[in-house]
Amino acid sequence: MPDTEDVRVWLVERGYNNRDLIVLKYATPDGERLYRRELAAQAIDLDSVTAARDVSPDNLESVDDADRRERFAAEAIRMADEHDPNDTI
Repeated sequence: MPDTEDVRVWLVERGYNNRDLIVLKYATPDGERLYRRELAAQAIDLDSVTAARDVSPDNLESVDDADRRERFAAEAIRMADEHDPNDTI
């Protein structure tokens, strides 16, 4: 499988930052890599949040902290078990 293929990531965390943006974090099922997305609070209804996304490997960052990797992996697996990728969350 070439490295250019998209990688499926699952929603593992949702929060807010000090710029009034909603921060969505999606992780690979092993918790090793993370995709971060920021949305304006006003745009959240226009751009539905789904249980999973397929993203380019270039858009993923490594998760260096072992505790975060473990937590992200557990949540990604839970989401994959409970939701279809296109479910709106």
